[in-house]
Amino acid sequence: MNKTILILGAGTGGIITAKELSKKVGKDRGLNPVKIILFEKEEKNVFAPSLLWLMVGKRKPKQVYRSTNKLSRAGIEVVIGEIEKVNPENISITVKGKEYKGDYMVISLGVEQITEHNLNNYGNDFYTLDGATKFSEQLKNFKGGKIAVLVSALPFKCPAAPYEAAMLVESFIRKKGIANKTEISLYVPEPGPMGVAGKELSGAVRQMVEMKGVKYFPEYQITSATERTLTFNNDKTAEYDLMAFTPKHQCPSVIRETALVEKPGWIKVNRNTMETQFPNVYAIGDITFIPLEMGKPLPKAGVFAHYQAETVAHNIAQKIYGKNDFKTFNGEGQCFLEMGNGKAGYAGGNFYGSPLPIVKMKKPGYFWHLTKVWFEKYWFFKYF
Repeated sequence: MNKTILILGAGTGGIITAKELSKKVGKDRGLNPVKIILFEKEEKNVFAPSLLWLMVGKRKPKQVYRSTNKLSRAGIEVVIGEIEKVNPENISITVKGKEYKGDYMVISLGVEQITEHNLNNYGNDFYTLDGATKFSEQLKNFKGGKIAVLVSALPFKCPAAPYEAAMLVESFIRKKGIANKTEISLYVPEPGPMGVAGKELSGAVRQMVEMKGVKYFPEYQITSATERTLTFNNDKTAEYDLMAFTPKHQCPSVIRETALVEKPGWIKVNRNTMETQFPNVYAIGDITFIPLEMGKPLPKAGVFAHYQAETVAHNIAQKIYGKNDFKTFNGEGQCFLEMGNGKAGYAGGNFYGSPLPIVKMKKPGYFWHLTKVWFEKYWFFKYF
């Protein structure tokens, strides 16, 4: 056997892939062991869904991350460092000048986040630990005025997050007793919330946001910013006193330099097996581009990375043991939608549905919020 599996990135997809492979092949301590190497540049492994709670003071920074090194376990070697080169042709990567070669490669590097229009000088990127922490501190001292939640560019991961952020901020402001002197606005480039999931769900989310008193501005693409104003492509301007924003998302530069990337700038894969054009090289999660029948791509969300990782890990194990009981990723996915005040919505369905995704939303309530809290605890307990 004597196989080596390179897993690039310790986000949701990478962690699940490594964990599943560890169970299936990593505990083989015979004459031909399988080596699983997990590469990650960050020593702090942040559970991204918890950043929304962090930004409104429901979590402290240390509660939303664990040490990446804790992922080391039977059959898994963790390497911390920036990936300098990826060669899919011969299944190898370079980290800190050292080359690692494998028999299989799973790319789960997520997105590279970059800040345009100097937004980092004026607001806080709540998709990062530092940005969510700083926004929480500023919100705590906020006395009233205009708060802007801004989506700076498409596509962005976790399609529900900006809408959740706006509603959580509204709940914080209301509980603080300054709702009557605070205006919260949400500016997004897309025509509606979570549009891939269908008009019914999109309309329901918009209604939830607006019923909270949040002013919603769809199809507002930012073109420039100052310390107190935002300018959009429709020549409209908006003033703000406090801002939280999502950064621009793009394929990581180390991958853009390879032949893996195709138009429109992401890795194209077989949508059922997650295989790339290179044999035994897979890509999962946010770094991929999977067109749906409706013409739009599969959203960038952790739940898809999770299920794709399970599929890929299973199939690699089948290949290693010379079996052919392969699985496929079927486009199923779900997400929670935090509303504040201890309530959340829940939507799920089949995004590979024909001719449109088949996604339904459950009635919002306390149960879904508690379920999300439980999942956060389960994640840290199971993997760290």
